[in-house]
Amino acid sequence: MLGINDPGVLLGYLLSIAGLIACVVYGVLNWNKGMETSTEEIQRDLDWEEKDEHIKEDI
Repeated sequence: MLGINDPGVLLGYLLSIAGLIACVVYGVLNWNKGMETSTEEIQRDLDWEEKDEHIKEDI
């Protein structure tokens, strides 16, 4: 079949194609989803960045 004599090679090709399709489907489903959805999560990140700046100043 297509010059592929070893089933392991065929399996590798099929799994590569399946992985490609899975990645494309995942990308399409999650295209424009935001990372932070709640204001609490955004505020926590802002607090962390502020704390990080203070630590860098102390060093």
